[in-house]
Amino acid sequence: MTRWGSISATDRRDGADGCLRRGYFGQDEGTGMAPRLTARFWVDAYLARLRLAGIPSFVVAHGDDDAGAVLVKLNTLDGKAAVYQRSIDLMSAERRWLVLVEGDEPEADAAIARQRRYDPDLWVIEVEDRAGRHMLDADGMAG
Repeated sequence: MTRWGSISATDRRDGADGCLRRGYFGQDEGTGMAPRLTARFWVDAYLARLRLAGIPSFVVAHGDDDAGAVLVKLNTLDGKAAVYQRSIDLMSAERRWLVLVEGDEPEADAAIARQRRYDPDLWVIEVEDRAGRHMLDADGMAG
């Protein structure tokens, strides 16, 4: 059966026919792993949602399209910033956005630089909003 989807890091050759099996949005067939959105798909959806709300945002660092982690820097344009990272609650298996660092903008930028040195596949999205809106708490943004 032909399946439509993006080629991802989970693609592999299976079976006697050697055909490439494609998973939807990063799902690896046959491993029991739950399907997940690719990082690129999530980032594009997040940027679109921010744009519709009239909140300026842009990609500071383009990470791995399939499995890159995402940091969101909220710049309140007053010299302050907060950096959010996605985390999984081990008790409930829910994904949540937690504050990695908040305070002066140079502190936030330094934390991002440290994370980028550790993980070059990292996405960094900057959101600029004086009211502090980031929409990470909106429905569907847990990713």
